[in-house]
Amino acid sequence: MDFGIASVAGITVICYLAGMACKASARNEVIPVVCGVAGAALGVVGMYTMPDFPAQDVINAVAIGIVSGLAATGINQAVKQLKQ
Repeated sequence: MDFGIASVAGITVICYLAGMACKASARNEVIPVVCGVAGAALGVVGMYTMPDFPAQDVINAVAIGIVSGLAATGINQAVKQLKQ
């Protein structure tokens, strides 16, 4: 299977869902941390399971995952601001 950059977008979507679940059950201050940690974990998993993942080592996979996870928080905030 050829995922390419879609795998990074997939991490963002999964982290967005984790953030929404966190919002329903915890304080809002921890949502970026949850998204970042979930993204880091998914980045490492993606590196080992997806042949076209954009990272070839663990450090870059974690960094890509964290950025993708935090992008989910940014997307949420952008949508919120556009609604106001």
